[in-house]
Amino acid sequence: MIEDMVLDIAEAKLLENYRIQLTFSDGLNRIIDFGPFLRNSAHPDIRKYLDPRQFEGFTIESGDLVWNDYELCFPLGDLYEGNI
Repeated sequence: MIEDMVLDIAEAKLLENYRIQLTFSDGLNRIIDFGPFLRNSAHPDIRKYLDPRQFEGFTIESGDLVWNDYELCFPLGDLYEGNI
């Protein structure tokens, strides 16, 4: 169970169509499709990441996947489970 583990995102690789391959510190690899989340949001601060230049600007900060100084981020446990 994730609550019992100390996990971080060790690596994030941009794929096509708003997908990112995440490698976690325990070795798990998961491909997350952020496209549906971005397209279904009505909030302009989220929808701006439909611009590929904005979307590809993510970084890993303290083991978390973030955009623009935590303007957009997702709970680590959700990413680990493949749910956003």
